[in-house]
Amino acid sequence: MLSGGTGGGDGRHKEAKMQYLKTEIPDVYILEPKVFADARGYFMETYVQRDFDAHVRPVHFIQDNESRSSYGVLRGLHYQQGRQSQSKLIRVMSGRVLDVAVDLRVGSPAFGRHVCVELSDENHRMFFIPRGFAHGFVVLSPTAVFQYKCDNYYAPASERAIAWNDPELDIRWPVPASDIQLSPKDMAARRLRDCPPEDLFDYNGALY
Repeated sequence: MLSGGTGGGDGRHKEAKMQYLKTEIPDVYILEPKVFADARGYFMETYVQRDFDAHVRPVHFIQDNESRSSYGVLRGLHYQQGRQSQSKLIRVMSGRVLDVAVDLRVGSPAFGRHVCVELSDENHRMFFIPRGFAHGFVVLSPTAVFQYKCDNYYAPASERAIAWNDPELDIRWPVPASDIQLSPKDMAARRLRDCPPEDLFDYNGALY
């Protein structure tokens, strides 16, 4: 499928493929790269723009972010409102996390529902979250290094959060509540039902 580029000297990288797996919420995807492993290590392609655009949607990523967190750290559920909304393509460089996307598009058949996926340095999975969704993750391993691409710059004035334990979302976080570590900002996050309409998204509106 690919014709050249970087990689090992045996040329097998030219055959690299990515599986783009649909989830129960349209527009949210799990990506599974094909990993070529041997005694030297492994090679995989993590992003090819033309293939991503063809299988998911055209997205112009403009920034890469990385964080390191310890077991029980839960970051989320975060999003940026309005024109500052972000698409994210997420992967875990080391460790394991449960990653979650929540549909905040008013009028969507999936409004308030979520998709969960475990991402790790062993399964090499990636998670695409489009604009109009809140995002969060919790660390399942002693530590985890978390990396993601986004298609809009960080805009503090537009940043919002939904409570990680909102009972109406019914997210089954696989870490005991007593072990969850939150930032002060996330501890103060409100429930989805308490968010003003202007903080949410119009399913029929133009998010891109």
